[in-house]
Amino acid sequence: MGVDWAAVYHATYGDLVRFLYRKVWDADQAQDLAQEVFVRALDQTPDNPRAWLFTVAMNLARDEARTAVRRKKHLALLKSDAAAAGSGARNPASDMESTENESAVRRALAQLSERDREALLLWDAGFDYKEIATQTGLAVGAIGTTLARARRRLVEAFEREEGGHAASG
Repeated sequence: MGVDWAAVYHATYGDLVRFLYRKVWDADQAQDLAQEVFVRALDQTPDNPRAWLFTVAMNLARDEARTAVRRKKHLALLKSDAAAAGSGARNPASDMESTENESAVRRALAQLSERDREALLLWDAGFDYKEIATQTGLAVGAIGTTLARARRRLVEAFEREEGGHAASG
């Protein structure tokens, strides 16, 4: 027998929005996420609908927080790029250091496996785990682990690049 989602919606929606509000601190966003939770529920028949809804809500809120952090980082990078491009006074030493860092990052990325590099670049471009999984052919559940390992490998490769550059410079 299926779940009476209309009854569950009426009994749970207010609690779900309050829960999500405490996660995202934005009333409109909390309502949007609650609606998304119920959209995802329509083709499900969980044993405990309320618990299932809150689990999905928690995951959506976590994903939304990650997306917000990623957007802030991108905005900060864009602002710094715009500020650097817009500043009339050029600093040759700073320009050289920036170019060296960019080259070290490129060399470090080149040391990663194709899968790790692709996963990192897709994540950096704003793709979510499901989209990354679709693009890479990996399971959605493997994306977090893949990204964590890829980040660690990138940092290690970058440190080797920086160490090699410092030793030769």
